[in-house]
Amino acid sequence: MSPLTSAVITLAAIALWGVLHSILAGPRTKRSVHKKICRPADRGYRLFFNIVAVVTLLPVMAVPARYPGITLYQIPSPLVLITTAVQMLAILVIALTVLKTGAANFLGVRQLFYPEDTGAARLQVTGFYRWIRHPLYTAALIFIWLSPVMTTSTMALYLGFTLYIVIGSRFEERQLTAEFGQPYVDYRQRVPALVPQPWRSY
Repeated sequence: MSPLTSAVITLAAIALWGVLHSILAGPRTKRSVHKKICRPADRGYRLFFNIVAVVTLLPVMAVPARYPGITLYQIPSPLVLITTAVQMLAILVIALTVLKTGAANFLGVRQLFYPEDTGAARLQVTGFYRWIRHPLYTAALIFIWLSPVMTTSTMALYLGFTLYIVIGSRFEERQLTAEFGQPYVDYRQRVPALVPQPWRSY
């Protein structure tokens, strides 16, 4: 398979995954599950959503792994030690952010076993959220773009992920604005979305 073909297939795969992910994450799908199945199904929806997201992502990741294309660059030593350290910091940010918001709730386990304790959602503005509205997305982007080896297929994959994150965050913020109203509008005006700005914080 040619490098161009593998890159195009990779982009198509991540696009299909993104469409499925967006449909499942949308409020219309959630309302449909609530209405057509049953209210208790709401409890397991987030867990179901996360499982589907991971399982359907595996074949997407398999495409560039099987057809990497041409190697564009490889970060040399000792620079790769620095980039790897930054990647580890990105993973730490992801872990701390998930723990801050509640790992069990994030994964969908708490909703499944403790439906009476879910309560109303709270606007999270502490921790890394003080400086950036989407710390998970920013950390994920840092991690993937500092990969030590970049091929034409992985470049296509990362471009697809980046585009999905940028577009998806816009739709996500519409939902957050509808859910939290003016407090989120104020927060959004004070804190940047994906690129931290030290002079702007909550």
